[in-house]
Amino acid sequence: ALVGGVDVRVEGGTFVFFSSLGALSAKGSFPFDERADGFVPGEGAGMLVIKRARDAVADGDRIYAIVRGVGSSSDGHVKGITAPVVNGQIRALRNAYATVPFTPDTVSLIEAHGTGTWVGDVTEVTSLSTVLREHTQRRQFIGLGSVKSMIGHLKAAAGVAGLIKSTLALHHRGLPPTIHCEQPRKAIDWE
Repeated sequence: ALVGGVDVRVEGGTFVFFSSLGALSAKGSFPFDERADGFVPGEGAGMLVIKRARDAVADGDRIYAIVRGVGSSSDGHVKGITAPVVNGQIRALRNAYATVPFTPDTVSLIEAHGTGTWVGDVTEVTSLSTVLREHTQRRQFIGLGSVKSMIGHLKAAAGVAGLIKSTLALHHRGLPPTIHCEQPRKAIDWE
């Protein structure tokens, strides 16, 4: 199957909508940085070929990653799309890890949503930390990144962009930088 996302909507209405929410950055894309003041819209498309592992092996395909599980949830009642709720994100993480044969403490890289919004980044790291602490007392052992620092927020294609980035990071055994994160957000408990 071909899976992916495309977002090339940059007409005026999109900017007016996100501007009215106070979600657009006036300075640039700064996920997890003290300078974060919103997101930078981007345009893009990403596509992946998804096959059963045994079929990919039999066909001699280059395998970049294996999807072991997927989890989802809803934040429920929220203040708006730029103000996610910790409990909803915790529920999504728990649902995802309930479907896989490993626990969060074995993960070495998390590709975060990391939009650079004032509430979103703190909520996301708080949620991740909460779920990690349920499995380990170790600290600062996971790489955290956001492709949005490099290409902006692709909206409908944001998920596939993050999946491509993290898959290529695993394939090349490298930790890609989250550029523009020079002054980590003080509101985030990085320890």
